[in-house]
Amino acid sequence: MAKKVRQYIFSKGVDGTFIGVYDACRFIGMFFKQVFKPPYHFRKVIDQCFEVGLKSLPLITLTGFVTGVVFTKQSRPSLEVFGATSWLPSLISIALVRALGPLVTALICAGKVGSSIGAELGSMKVTEQIDAMEVSAINPFKYLVVSRTLATTMMVPILSLYCSFVGLMGAFVNVHANETTSFANFFQSGFSDISFTDIFSSITKSIVFGFTIGIVGCYKGYNASQGTRGVGKAANQAVVTTMFLIFIEEIIIVQITNWIRFF
Repeated sequence: MAKKVRQYIFSKGVDGTFIGVYDACRFIGMFFKQVFKPPYHFRKVIDQCFEVGLKSLPLITLTGFVTGVVFTKQSRPSLEVFGATSWLPSLISIALVRALGPLVTALICAGKVGSSIGAELGSMKVTEQIDAMEVSAINPFKYLVVSRTLATTMMVPILSLYCSFVGLMGAFVNVHANETTSFANFFQSGFSDISFTDIFSSITKSIVFGFTIGIVGCYKGYNASQGTRGVGKAANQAVVTTMFLIFIEEIIIVQITNWIRFF
């Protein structure tokens, strides 16, 4: 009896996983189908860009600055052992532009923006507001999902570059306090080892991260159920799933970038 129960649970779990993957792929395919079809809700996209971008600036600023200061303080003792503290600007610049800037920005937006999107759309779903939009001859998918996903896809790269810049400013404050390095010398030394490939891969990662944050948050919220309990569940799943996918995408894109850099 226990063996049959385990087999039943396992079969249901496997079936549910494949069904979930199919629904997610179908949801993404619907996005690419709808994004190029009129009507275009430019005003809604701009409003969402404001929600995603401008309202995230204080948190991104604080986190980026602290990241730059802390990473510099942690790296200094290791470089001092080899007498290579002059390499700090290059080390910090490479770390922030290649990895820390996009990753930190994506994780912050996943927690702040992803949960907000999941909760907002989940609340609209369980209160049947989305069904009411369909009755009113409004395409809720295009109005709600496409606009939010476009906003995150556009704003996360901008926030990522801003986070990297603020992180470099934090690193400069620490370096200047210890070595009295000038502003011009710090940035000249820092950007001397930054290549076009580094900037391109950083922007590419940010675009992918932004799309993931938007589409996962919308998917979880758009398919919420079980009343108010489902709203909290949708917000939680949006954050957890987005963060997991961001780390997977980071590994894949870094590997592809290394291949390009090698050739």
